[in-house]
Amino acid sequence: MNLNTALRAVLGIALLTAMDAVIKAQMQQHPFLMALFMRFAAGAVCAIIVVAVLRPAKPTRASLIGNSVRVPLVIVTAGSFFYSISVLPLAEALTLSFLAPVFVALLGALILKERLDGRILQALGFGFAGMLVMVWPRLQGGVTGAELGVAAALVSAVSYAFNLILLRRIAVKEHPAIIVLFQNAGPALCLAWPASFFFVPMSGGDLLAYLGAGALGVAGHLSLTSAFARAPASRLAPIEYTALVWASLLGWFVFGEAPLWTTYAGAVLIVAGAFAVSRR
Repeated sequence: MNLNTALRAVLGIALLTAMDAVIKAQMQQHPFLMALFMRFAAGAVCAIIVVAVLRPAKPTRASLIGNSVRVPLVIVTAGSFFYSISVLPLAEALTLSFLAPVFVALLGALILKERLDGRILQALGFGFAGMLVMVWPRLQGGVTGAELGVAAALVSAVSYAFNLILLRRIAVKEHPAIIVLFQNAGPALCLAWPASFFFVPMSGGDLLAYLGAGALGVAGHLSLTSAFARAPASRLAPIEYTALVWASLLGWFVFGEAPLWTTYAGAVLIVAGAFAVSRR
C-alpha cells in the first residue's frame, strides 16, 4: 500500500468524522428526526451533483434491487448512530462503532457461510470485554439517556455489519457514485413524510451546515471507496481507527467533551479484537 492510498483513507475517515460532528451540533438545535432527514437530503443533493459530473453507467436491475434493500439498514445504522452521538461523547460513540468489523466477520460466517475460526471467537471476546470496560461507568444508577446511547451505538454497529455484508454483493459491480447516491436519496425519500411532523424553521446557516455535512459525507465515502479500490481491506482496516483521534479532538474543541479513561482502555481491547479478525 503506497502513501497516496493511505492518505486517501485517512482523509475519508477525517471527513466522515467531521460530518458526524456537524450533525451532532445540529441535533442540539433541531428535532432528531428532522436532523436525520436533512443529513440524507443534503447528501442526496451532493451525490446527484457527483453523478451528473462523473456520468457513471446506469444501474442494472440487480443493482437497483440490491441498493434498495440496503436503504432500511442505512436508516437504522445512521439513525441509531446519530442518536448515540447526541447523548454520548463523540469519541465514545465512535469507539463502540469499532465493534462493526467483529460483527461483520461473525455475520459473514453465519450468513455467507464463511469459515468461523478461533480468531473470530477471540475477536468477539476482546470486543465484548472492551465494550464492558467502556460502558461500565454508564451502567451505574439505572437506565438513562447515556445507557440508551450505548445501546443505540451497539445497534448501529450490528446493522452496519449487516449493511456491509449486503454491500459486498454489489460493490464489485456498481460505480461508487451510484452506491453513494442510493444510500443518501433512498433514506431521504423514506424519512421525508415522518420528518415533516417535526419540522421547525431553519436559518440560512442551518441549511449551509446541513449542506456542508452532506458534502463531507459524500466526499468521505468517495475518498474511502477510492482507497479500498487500491489496497486490500485488511491493509486499510487499521486506518479506520484514526477516527478516534479525530473524534477526540473535535469532541474536546467543539463540544468540550472529555471522554472517560475507560473509553480509551475499552478502545484498546476492541481494536485488538478487530485486528484479530483482519489478520485471519
